[in-house]
Amino acid sequence: MARSHFDRFLQEATAHDLEPGATLAPDPLYGLYVSWCQVTRTPRRSEGSFRAAVKSRVGAGPNGLRMKGPAAADYILASYPRLT
Repeated sequence: MARSHFDRFLQEATAHDLEPGATLAPDPLYGLYVSWCQVTRTPRRSEGSFRAAVKSRVGAGPNGLRMKGPAAADYILASYPRLT
């Protein structure tokens, strides 16, 4: 079975954090998704479908995720333009 759009995002742009209670909050997670779409030139899906897909894969509440890869760098630089 082919990986879905959202499975690919989670695999390429997130990793499980070993720190207990670690979580990537919903808004930064969506921002990371937007950056991932730009970096990979993947058409972005609606915010509602993104949130539903992620909730079904990692649940609500603490998800134990952290950012990784080129999308993380893009997101951080876009979020904090004074760093550039």
